[in-house]
Amino acid sequence: MEPVIVIGAGLAGSEAAWQLAQRGIPVELREMKPEKMTPAHHTPWFGELVCSNSLRSDQLENAVGLLKEELRRMGSLILSCADEHRVEAGGALAVDRHGFAQAITDKIRSHPLITVVEGEVEHLPAEGQVIVASGPLTSDALAEDIRAFFPESHYLNFFDAAAPLVTFESVDMDSAFFASRYDKGTPDYINCPLTAEEYEAFWTELCAAQEAEVHGFEDKNVFEGCMPVEVMARRGHDTLCYGPLKPRGLKDPKTGKEPFAVVQLRKDNADGTIYNLVGFQTHLKWPEQRRVFSMIPALKNAEFVRYGVMHRNTYLDSPRLLDRYYRVKKDPRICFAGQITGVEGYVESTASGFLAALELSRRLRGLPPVDFPQETATGALALYISNESVTDFQPMNVNFGIIPPLGYKVKGKRNKNAELSRRALEKLAELDTE
Repeated sequence: MEPVIVIGAGLAGSEAAWQLAQRGIPVELREMKPEKMTPAHHTPWFGELVCSNSLRSDQLENAVGLLKEELRRMGSLILSCADEHRVEAGGALAVDRHGFAQAITDKIRSHPLITVVEGEVEHLPAEGQVIVASGPLTSDALAEDIRAFFPESHYLNFFDAAAPLVTFESVDMDSAFFASRYDKGTPDYINCPLTAEEYEAFWTELCAAQEAEVHGFEDKNVFEGCMPVEVMARRGHDTLCYGPLKPRGLKDPKTGKEPFAVVQLRKDNADGTIYNLVGFQTHLKWPEQRRVFSMIPALKNAEFVRYGVMHRNTYLDSPRLLDRYYRVKKDPRICFAGQITGVEGYVESTASGFLAALELSRRLRGLPPVDFPQETATGALALYISNESVTDFQPMNVNFGIIPPLGYKVKGKRNKNAELSRRALEKLAELDTE
């Protein structure tokens, strides 16, 4: 059997390559790192997380928690490595980003049916089965070739940002405290409180700080789920207090009261030596990040090991171009997977890679496709990106809004969501996903 060509060894590409190989399909995985790097990548490893180290909620009352559980039950490589390298983050699944990426790389490189070919791919292969998982930072040459492949359509863009990282030893713990919101779970977050006066000064300087120049960037072009903190601040004086600086459920042990505002830090590696500023995605100039973020009392002497950055993300107008299996409608030998399809988020990208590989492997083995029902998170996401009635297509995280309602009343939102998840997992158990 000729190997399937998978382009890109991010989360979607790595998952796709693994699922194909696990089903006996040889894979040629093409990855341009480390020969060529993007502005957002820093290591040669596969599955590198370029923004947060959190895969978000791990609770079944949350749609992304349901999607993770579905992937676990279907043997996802990415979820297996994430669970193996998780770090404490309350109800979220956060990972040691280096240990996580190294584990994915080791698994992929050691699989007997996966051949890794390093170097940039500049053109879509003219023959054979292909899964394009080159990501939202697809290299210019390949992006132009994809654009030419879809003359009837156009690429869409939004801007994404990453948060800075600081060392734990540089955080002033006399001005901070460990806690989880409403004391749920273990106290894994470092909480940096601000008084009303401290917040006022911080907000004023944040709104006035100098931004790094990003060609084509305007506030309206950001992805709402990964909004730069300075863009959020400009929306109003108290906006941050209802967003990443929300103090609700966090009592300062020194006062016994909720502070006016709280900046949370989440562990970024298993050793607990590095923490990231939760919700502080930014594209401020690096000296400005140090100046403004050091106004947070607990971070007055913070050592920044990585500053926040912003980059352009590119995605397809998928409802016009792809079907529910992430296949190109006009040429089914080619599939796309990952954020280039318009799914937003680490777990969503993984799910798209899984589904594309599952369908392709079954087709190559002479088996019928698996039609994930819309009641499952995996199916709902695939049906959303292939739904031609979605006219103003925008990147989107998985959510219960794209899953059909129960058809009967359940009291309480969390209870309703839990029931939606229970139904989804029952539906999943009926499917043959081998």
